[in-house]
Amino acid sequence: MAPFRRARMPWGCVMADSNLRYLEGDLQVTTSVEASDDAHDRALRAPWKAFFGMLAFAAAVFAAYRIYQHETAFTFGLDYFNPEFATYWMSVLYSELAIEVLLGIAIVGYLWITRDRNLDKITPSEELRRYLVLMSQLLMFGAIAYVVTSIYTESDAAWHQVTVRDTDFTPTHIGLFYFGVPVFILSVLTAFVYARTRIPAFAKRVSLPFALLVAGPVMIMPNLGFNEWGHTFFYAEELFAAPIHWGFVLLGWATFAAGGLLVQILTRVVQLTQVVSSADVQQTNIKSEAAANAELNAAA
Repeated sequence: MAPFRRARMPWGCVMADSNLRYLEGDLQVTTSVEASDDAHDRALRAPWKAFFGMLAFAAAVFAAYRIYQHETAFTFGLDYFNPEFATYWMSVLYSELAIEVLLGIAIVGYLWITRDRNLDKITPSEELRRYLVLMSQLLMFGAIAYVVTSIYTESDAAWHQVTVRDTDFTPTHIGLFYFGVPVFILSVLTAFVYARTRIPAFAKRVSLPFALLVAGPVMIMPNLGFNEWGHTFFYAEELFAAPIHWGFVLLGWATFAAGGLLVQILTRVVQLTQVVSSADVQQTNIKSEAAANAELNAAA
C-alpha cells in the first residue's frame, strides 16, 4: 500500500490560510483585551448603587423611628409603670436588640466565613476595588454617626430636660442607646472586619487608627451604664456639661482617628492607582498594536 501523503495546498491557498489564522489570532487577542478591559472597568467601579441603597434604607429606618417617637412618646412613653409603656416601648426595645444581635452575628460571620485566604495573590485592580468598598463603608459609618451623635443625642437631652426620668429605658434612650449607638457600632465593625479579611495591609497587622475608631463607639455602651447610675443617684436633671457626660465626649473624639485611617488608605490607593494606570497604558498599547496588525493583514 502506498504510504499516506499529506495533500499539498497551492501557494496562494497556503498564504490565504496563514493570513486567516493570523487574523484569527489578532481577533482573539483583541477580544481578550476587550474582555479584560470590561472586567477591569467593572472592578474599578465604586459601589455607588449599593452605598446609596443602604443610605436610603438607613434614612428610612431612622425617619420611621422618629415618626413613631413623635406619635407615641408623649402619649404612652411618660410613665414606665403604665401597661401601655410595655406595649409601645419595651416591645420596641426587645425587638431592636434581638435584630441588632442577629444582624451583627450574621454580618461578621459571613465576612469571616467568606474571607479571602489568598490575599497575597490578588491583583492590584482587585485590591483597589476593595479599598473603594471599604471607603464606601466608612462613608456610611460617617452618615450614621452624624445622625446618632447630633440629631438623636440632642433629642435625648431635650427630652430629659422637660420630662421626669422614672426609668433608664425612656423613649429617647431606647432610640439612642439601644438602637442608634448599636447601629453606629455595627457599621464601623463591619468595615473593620471587611478590611481584616479582604485587604492585605489590614490583614497583616492591626491599624491603630482603625482600632481606635472601633473602640470609641464600643466603649460608649459601658459608659452608658455609668451615666445611668449617675443620673439615678446624684444627677436627676439633664445638664449637657455634667461630668458624667464627659465620657461620651471623650469617646466621641475617637472618631478623630478617622483622619489617620484615611491617610493609611489613601497612601495605598495612590500606589495602586499608579500601578493600575501603568497596566492600562500597556493594555491600550497591546490593543492598538493588535488592531494595527489586523488592518495590515486585511490590506494584504
